[in-house]
Amino acid sequence: MPQTDPDFIAFANQCASRVENALGAHLPAEDIAPQSLHQAMRYATFNGGKRVRPLLVYASGLACGGELPALDASACAVELIHSYSLVHDDLPAMDNDDLRRGKPTCHKAYDEATAVLVGDALQSLAFEILARPVADISPGTQLQMIQILANTSGSRGMAGGQAMDINGVGQEMSLPELEIMHIHKTGALIHASVQLGALSAGGSPEQVAKLEHFAKAIGLAFQVQDDILDITTDTRTLGKTQGKDAADNKPTYPALLGLDGARQKAQELLEEALDALAHFGASARHLRRLADYVVGRTY
Repeated sequence: MPQTDPDFIAFANQCASRVENALGAHLPAEDIAPQSLHQAMRYATFNGGKRVRPLLVYASGLACGGELPALDASACAVELIHSYSLVHDDLPAMDNDDLRRGKPTCHKAYDEATAVLVGDALQSLAFEILARPVADISPGTQLQMIQILANTSGSRGMAGGQAMDINGVGQEMSLPELEIMHIHKTGALIHASVQLGALSAGGSPEQVAKLEHFAKAIGLAFQVQDDILDITTDTRTLGKTQGKDAADNKPTYPALLGLDGARQKAQELLEEALDALAHFGASARHLRRLADYVVGRTY
């Protein structure tokens, strides 16, 4: 994760290492039957992802005074939901992509049926992990966290956003309509990440509300930057097919606002996200650096 702040680089690497070690322990071993499914689940999960959503869980939890070990389960759950969504998004019936993070997509490395089952199994595992008892998290809070992740994953969240995206191909879409789509498709899981991090750390209702405002802004900024990079960055750097959104005639922020207008929109959303963190002071320093990264990233 490219950054100039050594403190943030160290923190991001620490979080990535934590969540990958935890995921490795939670995912079934490749030699357990059915071996091909378990191999594909690991292929889809350990594929060079930036682990932005787990990082949001950890950074939000620390902003609310939590400790890293109490945040591992939530970090794993959101990353498994994210990994499952990418496997299904890449399928021929959806976005029909051959590359993900520079490697063959799951249905290309294995087959379509296996990829469908991988997504199903990763989603189930996410909820299994989140349902396991965690010290210092009450059963009531844990049930609330499960409900948040379920809503995030369903028709009022990520799945609903993907449906809007599919239905929007070749259609004109206003800026508010585009934002509603991405609040669901991309922003919902980012929103859940900060909520689960805050709740795992025992965050107050005021802290959770501030972080929700942050998440809404940074979730949209993430998608705006994705749309910009689809135009300005080559396939090798992106790790996925460059220009595919335009080729598929999908509605994007540059298409509506122009490239300069999209860049300005990303900056405005960054400022809104940073304003939401003013209440936290130094405890939110990692969230601030992460917000800078989301808008400044090049892949």
